[in-house]
Amino acid sequence: MSGIGDSTAIKRFLTELFETAVRAADPDICVPAHLPAPPNGRTIVIGAGKASAKMARALEQNWSGPLSGCVVTRYGHAVPTDHIEIIEASHPVPDAAGLAATPKITELVRDLREDDLVICLISGGGSALLVDPVAPLDLAGLRDINRALLKSGAAIDEMNCVRRHISNVKGGRLAAMCHPARVVTLAISDVPGDSLLDVASGPTVADPTSCADALAIIDRYDIALPDAVRAMLENGETESIKHDDPRIAKCEAVLIATPQMALEAAARKARDMGIAAHILGDAIEGEASDVGTVLAGIARQIVLRGQPFARPCLLLSGGETTVTVKGNGRGGRNVEFLLGLAVALNGLSGVYAIAGDTDGVDGLEEIAGGLITPDTLDRAIGIGIKAQEYLANNDGHSFFERLGDAVITGPTLTNVNDFRAILIN
Repeated sequence: MSGIGDSTAIKRFLTELFETAVRAADPDICVPAHLPAPPNGRTIVIGAGKASAKMARALEQNWSGPLSGCVVTRYGHAVPTDHIEIIEASHPVPDAAGLAATPKITELVRDLREDDLVICLISGGGSALLVDPVAPLDLAGLRDINRALLKSGAAIDEMNCVRRHISNVKGGRLAAMCHPARVVTLAISDVPGDSLLDVASGPTVADPTSCADALAIIDRYDIALPDAVRAMLENGETESIKHDDPRIAKCEAVLIATPQMALEAAARKARDMGIAAHILGDAIEGEASDVGTVLAGIARQIVLRGQPFARPCLLLSGGETTVTVKGNGRGGRNVEFLLGLAVALNGLSGVYAIAGDTDGVDGLEEIAGGLITPDTLDRAIGIGIKAQEYLANNDGHSFFERLGDAVITGPTLTNVNDFRAILIN
């Protein structure tokens, strides 16, 4: 690759692009510029998500007056703070820690006054971390529904529609609890289209979807529901907060970091090195392996036809694909995408790729993603494994670990969804 070097140098370059994308969403950079003015009354900080702890610390370090609060983040994502309590809980499946943390947050926002300010720090992962299921649904039942949704292949907006309608805090309900105080939500988006409704299932924004919408999704993916919960949805008893609710009239929300910002940062780095970079989209969805097959087709057209871009070039994309789980392997949507891409490319010369979750956790593993090179399939055969078999078993993490091509960052303390880069020499 002109200007970069051999395969080792190219993998290093791709890894640096991923790191650049992650840095673009660092709370230390994006929180301070969006802080509201201090109120005449109290300042209460609440929040949930994989980035919420680091967001809380950045807020503390840049706030001029007194404050207090509590946020809940994923295990391993806590950071030291002075005035805001940090609680860790489970993601992507809720646990007892999240169930215990949520009442602490809701208690903080009760009995507020008009001159008080609530700053809500929201990021990806908050749907599983902010836990308060509608009665009679208990934690075990909620976990079962979440697991079923995660395995179903449902899109993130579909999953979050269901979550909003079986929760006491999602779908604008948390904001309504803060009335009559002013509420300012600072959000780091991890969802396609940057819909605030879907970041942590929209605890502080109005929800135009309905119980009927949630029930249709439940039926579409054949998700088991307790009879009592189904009856509540059928009767509209768990309807979320709508735009005309006066309790959220003083609520505002700001996106402070998005997948597009991360992609643009990576594109600038590539262009600074003289490599043509093209952003295909920040909201690409679909079955992960199918997306890999489609992008392999685009890469092949570039290599063989010089269309739609001349080589060398870089293809960047983001979004949130899905995986319909059929095997029992250690998978995640990014490594599933890479396996689909590698199989479809079938060793096509000059094509390299990286894919990773910007929070450092792809699926359930503390592994961000992986890398492929033109000889990925051959190297796999050389050690006695086949990419097609690992793909069929949803076992991408095992595949890339065995090849030494797993991307491991540890918790990045931010989250702007998936990052994919395909370099075509």
